[in-house]
Amino acid sequence: MNYKDIKNEQTVRTYIEQADASLAALGYTEHSFAHVGSVAEMTGYILQTLGHDERTVELGKIAGYLHDIGNLVNRVDHSQSGALMAFRMLDKWEFPPEEISLIVTAIGNHDEGTGVPVNPIAAALILADKSDVRRSRVRTKDVAGFDIHDRVNYSVTKSELKINEAHTIVKLKLSVDTHFSSVLDYFAIFTNRMLLCRQAAEALGLQFKLIINEQQLG
Repeated sequence: MNYKDIKNEQTVRTYIEQADASLAALGYTEHSFAHVGSVAEMTGYILQTLGHDERTVELGKIAGYLHDIGNLVNRVDHSQSGALMAFRMLDKWEFPPEEISLIVTAIGNHDEGTGVPVNPIAAALILADKSDVRRSRVRTKDVAGFDIHDRVNYSVTKSELKINEAHTIVKLKLSVDTHFSSVLDYFAIFTNRMLLCRQAAEALGLQFKLIINEQQLG
């Protein structure tokens, strides 16, 4: 099976839909197909750009697409529960143990609470997931009802993660509308995520640079 097969699996689609519904009830930003699809493609881009083989790129995309299914169980420790759910499905679909190990490890290590970039797929997934900040992830359109996560995501009008041609630096460039959120608000909720991104970049042999409104901040 490949990434396209996984995307078309009704079981997977149901888990993603229901996991996102749970997060919606808790007031979280969008974690549905737009998010997991973006994370999958970005994980693949990072691995492909750094010269990994085609199958590793596919495994990275699969890990990206499945990485948030653990929210179906509970938001707390969702990376670990998601890894166990993914293991069960991948084993059922007769993925070889070597591939299951890579995907499950990446999913189990993507969250900033407990995650560590222990292999290239895990590192690429971390960067892809933590860089998905954008206005369209905010569910409510009532600005007056925004919490800090809504304000920060809504303020980001453009987000771009790119690796330079020399494959030495990965840059997260954000355009932030400060009418809705300040740069300090961004750091208030994303500092731990950016620190994990730095670790992930280093694991891939890269330097991580954060640029907000054309100002380099890290």
